[in-house]
Amino acid sequence: MDLKAHIRSIPDFPKPGILFYDISTLLARPAAWRAAVDGLAEAVRPHAPELLVGIESRGFLVAATVSYVLGSGFAMLRKRGKLPGQTVQHTYALEYGTDTVELQADAISPGQRVVILDDLLATGGTMAAAIDLVSRQGGDVVGAACIAELTFLGGRQRVGVPFTALIAYDS
Repeated sequence: MDLKAHIRSIPDFPKPGILFYDISTLLARPAAWRAAVDGLAEAVRPHAPELLVGIESRGFLVAATVSYVLGSGFAMLRKRGKLPGQTVQHTYALEYGTDTVELQADAISPGQRVVILDDLLATGGTMAAAIDLVSRQGGDVVGAACIAELTFLGGRQRVGVPFTALIAYDS
């Protein structure tokens, strides 16, 4: 299935000059959503993950669904202040400034095999931060995957673990 045909692009969102790839249209089409979930499950299965970590917020939809298919656990990586209970944080550099992501402190068991999922990989900054945080908590990050990758931004080079994207946008 041509998943690109089910993802709409929205110019100038969230700010002028940005072309946003919106997966909500893919989610609304059952056959396309099934194809995306099945494709990610097949890409992730060889890593034998015990836990999938989804990056806020569309990554939650991806990781939770794939974890159900694989029979693995699921944990959320969120922006600071959004998770209840004790959390661990990681602050990372953006092009201009910094951002902080966090996990619940008990989300990762030492040595646990983890794959990190999101809907889209752009610059790779948030994915790299997720990998750093999970690794710092003792998780063994064995892979990462997304539905789409903006290859022209070079984010894959920042990931540092085996990475799979179902589709690529080259410009």
